[in-house]
Amino acid sequence: MGTQFLTDKKGNKTGVLLSMKQYNKLIEKLEDLEDVRLYDEAKREDDGYRISFDDYIKTRESKKANV
Repeated sequence: MGTQFLTDKKGNKTGVLLSMKQYNKLIEKLEDLEDVRLYDEAKREDDGYRISFDDYIKTRESKKANV
């Protein structure tokens, strides 16, 4: 199926008609691009600080005890 456009009375393109298959493929690609963008952002902001999972649990439990 070729690309179909919606036009106004003057013939100007105002929209695009996509099959569900084309639409879903486009959305999937956009989501992939967003994942890459978020990864790149996280990588830029990474300060290298890490804690072990056990330390995280201890911190979390001590915060709950103080509430």
